[in-house]
Amino acid sequence: MEIRSFQDTDEPQIIHLWERCGLVRPWNDPARDIARKRRMQRELFLVGTSDGAIVASAMVGYDGHRGWVNYLAVEPSRRRQGWARALMVEAERRLRDLGCAKINLQIRRDNLEAIAFYERIGFAEDAVVSFGKRLERDDKETSE
Repeated sequence: MEIRSFQDTDEPQIIHLWERCGLVRPWNDPARDIARKRRMQRELFLVGTSDGAIVASAMVGYDGHRGWVNYLAVEPSRRRQGWARALMVEAERRLRDLGCAKINLQIRRDNLEAIAFYERIGFAEDAVVSFGKRLERDDKETSE
């Protein structure tokens, strides 16, 4: 697998990958998430390719205090072959180069496969409560 930064022409394939991996939710429009990432640290939006096809992705960020990983995805037919681990090694390298001391990520409680993966590569659950506040609606619903 070759790992490189996102290119604009990757968007349709990335969204399709995220859909196949079950990462897309109605309240997070993937095209809008990609547009937001294009404006911030594009070089940390990682894409894994094999024979020219996009097979993996990771949207990485650094806020000056902590690194974050979102949208880690591997083509379902290529899982358990080291692709996610390779992406995370590259994400960690790039974050370390920026001076990042710790990576945070969030996993849905029912995603047991992802939890097991992150535990295998050295992540541990932090004793924190995750809060969020939506500043912008991505879903198609309109409020009156």
